[in-house]
Amino acid sequence: MEFTTRPTLQGTFGMVASTHWLASQSAMAVLEDGGNAYDAAVAAGFVLHVVEPHLNGPAGEVPIILAPAGGHARVLCGQGPAPAGASVGHYRSLGLELVPGTGPLAAAVPGAFDAWMLLLRDHGTKSLPQVLRYAIGYADDGHAPVERIGATVDTVRPLFENEPEWASSADVYLPGGRSPRPGELFRNPALAATWRRLLAEAAHADRETEIENAREIWRTGFIAEALLRQSARPTLDTSGERHPGTLTAADLAAYRASYEAPVTYDWNGWTLCKAGGWSQGPAFLQQLALLPEDPRELPEPGTAAYVHRLVEGCKLAMADREAWYGDAAEVPLDALLSAAYNAERRALMGERASHELRSGSPEGRTVRLAAAAATVLDGEYAMGTPVAGAGEPTVARDGHTRGDTCHLDVVDRWGNMVAATPSGGWLHSNPVVPELGFPLGTRLQMAWLEPGLPNSLTPGRRPRTTLTPSLALRDGEAVLAFGTPGGDQQDQWQLHFFLAVALRDRVRGGLDLQGAIDAPNWHTDAFPGSFFPRGMRPGSVTVESRLGAEVIAGLRERGHDVTVGEPWSEGRLCAVARDPRTGVLSAAANPRGMQGYAVGR
Repeated sequence: MEFTTRPTLQGTFGMVASTHWLASQSAMAVLEDGGNAYDAAVAAGFVLHVVEPHLNGPAGEVPIILAPAGGHARVLCGQGPAPAGASVGHYRSLGLELVPGTGPLAAAVPGAFDAWMLLLRDHGTKSLPQVLRYAIGYADDGHAPVERIGATVDTVRPLFENEPEWASSADVYLPGGRSPRPGELFRNPALAATWRRLLAEAAHADRETEIENAREIWRTGFIAEALLRQSARPTLDTSGERHPGTLTAADLAAYRASYEAPVTYDWNGWTLCKAGGWSQGPAFLQQLALLPEDPRELPEPGTAAYVHRLVEGCKLAMADREAWYGDAAEVPLDALLSAAYNAERRALMGERASHELRSGSPEGRTVRLAAAAATVLDGEYAMGTPVAGAGEPTVARDGHTRGDTCHLDVVDRWGNMVAATPSGGWLHSNPVVPELGFPLGTRLQMAWLEPGLPNSLTPGRRPRTTLTPSLALRDGEAVLAFGTPGGDQQDQWQLHFFLAVALRDRVRGGLDLQGAIDAPNWHTDAFPGSFFPRGMRPGSVTVESRLGAEVIAGLRERGHDVTVGEPWSEGRLCAVARDPRTGVLSAAANPRGMQGYAVGR
């Protein structure tokens, strides 16, 4: 067994892994109190809104993959659609070529809250007050914030302090003119008050009725009214202009989170489950399909040949994502994941790094990309200029991690398993709704302002999301739940993690989750980015310096444009596992950023 930063935890009662230790421990407290994995996940999700507000919020979105003990895996979609008024024509009439990266014009119908409520209603056992009490406590009594909250606030301080419509954000995140600091308690009393009022108005002796009441309050009650007031307020966004949003009462009232079957792919005895083509999830599966049919034909893990092979496969899968994924048109997933198609695509990979965007033609279809994705400027695709607060901050070009999203995984003693990737509604995406203590999201920035594309901005359709939790089965039983923040990098880091788990030696009789998380990681930006300003870096690969001088030199010899980042800068993975034969549970979490933690017993 190689040295790892932490042990892979093992036990039989319950395991939790998330991107913040307070969320992990809150979920564990729910398990200790007799709750199941779904109760625990909901509690952790709401805690993440409090302790990682620069990474997610209640008005954001969350895709969830769950596998009830003895049941089938399902996807719970908490990605809201574009409002009825969010058309390409409307945005073009404002002189826009891209959906802004901030402000109410970028807000989809909020999806996270309803998804958490549906998970609790259908699969949980605890009452709404029982799962919300942890988030309310940290919002009201305070928590010691991680460094990145204050750092994020400082990057947008001029916006908060100088633009009147952003003053509500300054009230929460710059109390007394000071950004949140580690070691000092940070509070969000407005958010705590929102949840207390929600509980008071939703209160009912019957658990399910209470949850349904809460959903209705969100859709049509005081929360909906406040969200609509905020959306209608002209707000300075990344276009440099002030725009109101398009969200209406009808949009909020009509939205319901929904279930669907996962997209699956069988590989080397595993069945991998992802959300559908409205997410980037199938790109993970397609990267697997592009691997040699016999995994023993892969180069030795950790070598330049191995990294080159995975980077080139990623480029092809992501080029197909750009051409074919979205919710505004049919996604030909069967063809994209077929053996014949991927054999053709596999033949394109050579010994040299590709610097082209090579989208394929499944079933002979004609490729059509957004015009903005085919404009090259100085060797890079660049559709705009980064603006403070824009997009989903992640790993920068210099390899420094900025953080972007959250993730959590839970498995309980009964064998229930869940993976969720909450995001959106960041503190820097939109002004805080004064009455509520949290902002609207900005997920519409992922859609193109050009009609006729799978990912065109389309009323009632979901913008293609980067959020992509994962679930793996063996012999039909859920054995592994995992995921990571990281925007476009999520299904790159997750592939590297999964292959490390699936191909390397086991530890203490179980999967070496921590070793796979700790292994040096990398990513490429050689395809149009999903976030404003939608940039692209052909031929690029950013690596952790721990990958080693020999490997880095080998990549450069193969034609890769290599950026060497900090030793621990790539990925924020979490994972839990269960061995169906023994009932032994495992968990591990990412040491990068020094806030992710796994707990369990």
